[in-house]
Amino acid sequence: MQTEFKAILFDIDGVLEFQGQAYPGAPELLDFLRRKGIIIRILTNSTLKSRKHCVAKLTQRGFHVRQEEVITASYATAKYLKTLKPKSCWVMLNGKGIEEFEGLHFDPDSPEYIVVGDYREGFNFDNMNKALKLLLTGSKLIVMIPEKVDHSLGSVELTVGAYGKMLEDAAGIKATWIGKPNKYIFEVTLDTLTVDRKNVLMVGDRVATDIIGAKAAGIKSVLVKTGEFKESDLNGDVQPDYVFDAVREIEKFF
Repeated sequence: MQTEFKAILFDIDGVLEFQGQAYPGAPELLDFLRRKGIIIRILTNSTLKSRKHCVAKLTQRGFHVRQEEVITASYATAKYLKTLKPKSCWVMLNGKGIEEFEGLHFDPDSPEYIVVGDYREGFNFDNMNKALKLLLTGSKLIVMIPEKVDHSLGSVELTVGAYGKMLEDAAGIKATWIGKPNKYIFEVTLDTLTVDRKNVLMVGDRVATDIIGAKAAGIKSVLVKTGEFKESDLNGDVQPDYVFDAVREIEKFF
């Protein structure tokens, strides 16, 4: 199988690794692609991780990745927010991802923008009610990712999109959504490449984020049957260009 792919975008959780363990052959696959001259980008909806932290975690698991190759939802959201030159913001986010927002003025009491990431225990009644009141008095809402449920840490849990949608609906406003499948994060990633998007491939385990986002961005996609994949994913209106059992099968293209 010969293709014209010159750059590949990889999701992390469910594609390169899952629940803290690298998939067999995944680190070796990235090394193989580099030897072939393929440009690699890591495109993840993680909000908890900064690019730096993401690289550190991948390195621990045997991957060779550089910070400039990584686009996280936290990084893309911070990049978007900085283009707005906000007077102030309340970034509802725990973890290393908050590092990406350095240089912005934080004001949780009177923010121009409320930014929703993975706030973990911070998603309590007091904070959610406070956010609602601020939105009703004029603060604007940015939500880092649309996923409402996550399994990547093991058991099922509510995640960012659930809280963002709750605030959007309760306040009767429209939020700005950044992460996959939304266009902005794909455009940020594609802007870092020197190849035409017809030569770019997205590899993911979720139709709702990776495959739909790739289609909207005008790039081809591979759905791998790992991570969050379900057989019912193949019954929808949007279909990947390729389906593989595991990420290592990407080598078939070369």
